[in-house]
Amino acid sequence: MQVILFVGHHKVGSSALQTYLSQNALALLRQGILYPATESQGLATLLERAMSGGDRPDAPMPVNMTEAHNALAFRMISEANKTPVPPLHKGLPGTPAMFKTIERQIEIFEPKVVILAAEVFANFAAISPKMITRLGKFFEGADITITATLRRIDDYLISWHGQRLRFGQAPRALPEALEHYYRNIHFDYRKMLSGWIEQLPEAQLRLRPYDKVVASGGSVQDFMSLAGLPMPTDPARARRVNESLHRGLIEIARRGNAALEPAVAHRLFLSLLQLGPKLDLPPAAEVEMFGAAARSAMVERFAPIHDWLGELAGAPFFADFEDVARLRPHPEAEVTHLALERLRQRHMADIPKAAWDLLERMDVRAD
Repeated sequence: MQVILFVGHHKVGSSALQTYLSQNALALLRQGILYPATESQGLATLLERAMSGGDRPDAPMPVNMTEAHNALAFRMISEANKTPVPPLHKGLPGTPAMFKTIERQIEIFEPKVVILAAEVFANFAAISPKMITRLGKFFEGADITITATLRRIDDYLISWHGQRLRFGQAPRALPEALEHYYRNIHFDYRKMLSGWIEQLPEAQLRLRPYDKVVASGGSVQDFMSLAGLPMPTDPARARRVNESLHRGLIEIARRGNAALEPAVAHRLFLSLLQLGPKLDLPPAAEVEMFGAAARSAMVERFAPIHDWLGELAGAPFFADFEDVARLRPHPEAEVTHLALERLRQRHMADIPKAAWDLLERMDVRAD
């Protein structure tokens, strides 16, 4: 039996991959590929679909099925750290029951391939490598492949910073937040990966630069193609799920999270996400979020990590790594100011008055 573990990173198309695999779980299973449920809600969802005619790729699924392996990962972290599971995943059993659920599916369906996909796995090595060991023992005797996609560090940090805003957090603005990131897996890819390599030394390691994933058609097509797996539905139907906020709107959302009630801040975030493409802002990739000094520091601190990745890959991992040092032409403050002006010209009836009042008085140029 072949086992493929997709272990991250965040913001590399992992949500689209999980959605595709879960929406097509029955069709994949008919071809000997198990994308297992991990608890009763997921099993019930698969049973309902089987009885009603099969997969419905465009129909919504509960998050405990779409992100079944994130749920498993969060429960494992919860038990290791004695911390609560995020409220997104409700009603999860303990890990013995979750592993038993996977085991029973393997016994019944006898798959050729088992896929676990969870960007939350990216946290395992830093929190407790014993969680990786536990996965390895569970799949003892199988041919394991560890696969991960990594973005160039400057692009990744901006994207992850924006993702934290989606979660309702209010981190320090970039580049002040860099010192926090330097210490964790969101900067140190070696810290993210080394535990997997050390705990599962017999596993095959497949690392992919994000730009190559995009060039090959996206996370779904890239994953399935490299794994040699059939695609039950047209890969063109695999849609992006976790869209990023335009970089000119990040500071607005950050201040919203800091100043507003959580529900109000979330409505503001969703409005910004929807309106971003309509504001005619400079291309997000050309907005400068760090400044020259921070970019220089990033290059210096990430260079040893990049060298290590190159040793694993047998070639420089990010072909355009030197571009990390390049200043983008549009300073964030200028683009954010432009975004504020254009937002104020619109009638944003879907946001509460408190959010609108914040937009009215916000001045990013004064800081």
